[in-house]
Amino acid sequence: MNALVVFGSLLVALFSRTIPAPRTADAYQGQGDWMMVWDDEFNGSNGSIPDPTKWNYSVGGNFGGGAELQYYTDRAANAYLANGNLVIKAMQENYLGKSYTSARLNTLGKFTQQYGRFEARIKIPGGQGIWPAFWMVGANINQVGWPACGEIDIMEHINHDIPVVETLHMPNQTGADAPIGNNYTLPGNADPTADYHLYAAEWEPDVIRFYVDGTLTHSITRDMLASTSQWVFDHPFYLILNTAVGGTWPGYPDSTTVFPVYMYVDYVRVYMRNNAQVYLPLVRTN
Repeated sequence: MNALVVFGSLLVALFSRTIPAPRTADAYQGQGDWMMVWDDEFNGSNGSIPDPTKWNYSVGGNFGGGAELQYYTDRAANAYLANGNLVIKAMQENYLGKSYTSARLNTLGKFTQQYGRFEARIKIPGGQGIWPAFWMVGANINQVGWPACGEIDIMEHINHDIPVVETLHMPNQTGADAPIGNNYTLPGNADPTADYHLYAAEWEPDVIRFYVDGTLTHSITRDMLASTSQWVFDHPFYLILNTAVGGTWPGYPDSTTVFPVYMYVDYVRVYMRNNAQVYLPLVRTN
């Protein structure tokens, strides 16, 4: 068969599956004087890779501390643009000693920010053992380690019937992980995997507020943690998008889990107040 015909057939197979059409969303108009300082609308051509000036790949089979099963790759098969979405595709396949592949993207060294509003419009996958997330980690992780760097989990979801989870991770007085968070159930007990939802966190010096579809779900303040934990949310953080497979928290895929699974990200947007400082990486000149 002609090579061009084969390539064309592969493209048809890749993009013929139904991908939910993203809705146009206006810039956030919230309380206070916000302005957008960074975004990715994922409007590149179908099949192209995520913008390499904005995103890195975490590559390997040992990410995550919960006995996860996936190997994160930098292949277009696991992370690509389609119909105005970033698509993270987790597949069941034998790959470098693992039984599943997926993708984990981050902005470390390309974009970090201290304080602001961080939001993403996402249609998350479900299924036993499936674990999509939109989160942030302190950019000083390589200097101080985790959890001293801090972690802000704007959205995590495990399996299919579990509410959306929003969590902070920080050290307690002995240095061990001291998570605190909230589970949020959508109105009418709606299935969070059935449609896009807007997940956001507003981070200010003494408080972090979490939102789903514009609804304030809970707030965590510095004073709430003063007696038990260290408030380490006072330096730049970077963004992460990923879908994990398995682990001690969600459990593991079973006969009901249908692969591949898809995480659709319509956009990621970051805002800051006009009187705040945005942190950008230094530009190398050599």
